[in-house]
Amino acid sequence: MPPIRILVVDDSALHRKMLCAALSGDATIEIAGVAADGRIALSKMQQLHPDLITLDIEMPGWNGLETLVEIRKLNPKLPVIMFSSFTEHGAAATLEALARGASDYAAKPANAANFDEAKERVRADLIPKIKALCAQAIPAATAKPIPRGFTIKLAARSGPRASVEVLAIGASTGGPNALAALLPNFPADFPVPIVIVQHMPPIFTRLLAERLSKTSKIQVREGETGKTLAPGTAWIAPGGDHMIVERQGVDVRLEINREAPENSCRPSVDVLFRSIAQVYGAHALSVVMTGMGSDGVRGAQQLCEAGGEVIVQDEASSVVWGMPGLVAAAGHASGVYSLESLGPEIIRRVMSRRSALEEQTPVVRVRT
Repeated sequence: MPPIRILVVDDSALHRKMLCAALSGDATIEIAGVAADGRIALSKMQQLHPDLITLDIEMPGWNGLETLVEIRKLNPKLPVIMFSSFTEHGAAATLEALARGASDYAAKPANAANFDEAKERVRADLIPKIKALCAQAIPAATAKPIPRGFTIKLAARSGPRASVEVLAIGASTGGPNALAALLPNFPADFPVPIVIVQHMPPIFTRLLAERLSKTSKIQVREGETGKTLAPGTAWIAPGGDHMIVERQGVDVRLEINREAPENSCRPSVDVLFRSIAQVYGAHALSVVMTGMGSDGVRGAQQLCEAGGEVIVQDEASSVVWGMPGLVAAAGHASGVYSLESLGPEIIRRVMSRRSALEEQTPVVRVRT
C-alpha cells in the first residue's frame, strides 16, 4: 500500500522541521511537501495532491482559518488537522476551525525540554489521528481495529423498556461538530438531564460548552463537582478530568476527579458510563458518537448489563468510526443511526416511554 502523503503548513521553520521529523519516522507516512503560508499551501495542494494537511492556525497573510476556507472550496473532504497552541486564544481559534470543516487538531508542544522531546510529543499525538483519518490509504490492520465485513449485532430487547431518566453521550474525533448538530434538536423543556464526555483538553471544553449553549435551546455547561442534574441542561466533562454521577438522597449530582486515565483518556467515556449504569441502571439511554479508539466499549457493556440502552452513530456520518463501530461490533448497540437521525430517535425513545408510563398511571379524581 502507498504511504499517506502529508503536506505540512506552518510559518515557523522550527515547527516545520519538528513535524517532518516526527512524521517521517513512520513507514506508512511520507512528507509530500511543506509550505510557509496559506497561499503557498493552496498551490502545493493542487500540485502534490496530499492525503492530509497539517495546518498552523497563526500565520502571516492568510491565517489558518482563512486557508482552511480556501482548502474546503477546492476539496471538501480532504482531512485537515489544525496545529495550535492550547491557550484560550488557540482553543477558541481551533473550535472555530472545527466548525469551518477541520477534521481534528493537535497541540503544539509546550514546555518541552528539548527538540527531541517536542518531536516525540507531536509524534504520539499526530500519528494515530493521521492513520484514523486516512484509514483507506493504509492496511486495514493498522488503520482501525474494526474488522472488515463484520455484522452489526443489535442488542436484544427483553420485555418493556423502562422510562429514560438520563441521556449520556460519548464522543471524540469529530465530536464537536456532531454535538453542534445533535443538541439543537432538543427542546428547552427536554425532560431529562444530559451528561457528555467529549475528548478535549482543558479550556477547550469550557469554550465548547459556551458555543453549544448559544446554538441550543437547552443549557450547556462545563461540569462541576456538586452540580445537581436537572432536565433541560447538558453537562460536558471538563478537559483533563473524569466526570461521574453520584446519587445523594433524592438528587443525582456530578463529581469531578483526576483519577488515572482510562483508554489513555481523561475524561473517559467508560468512567462516565460506568457511573451512569450504577446510578440509573435500566433508566439510562446512552449514545456513542464519532471518535477514534475504543473508549466507551466497556461502559456500553456495563450499561447493557444494567438494563440500559445504547445507540450509536453510523459509519457514513462519523468522521472516524472507531468508538461507535466497536460498540456496534461488540453487540452493545440497540440501534445504529445517522447523525441527522440521532436527535429525532433520542427524542422518540425518551418521550414515547414517558407517554406510555403516563397512560399506565391511574388518574385519581378527588370530589369537591
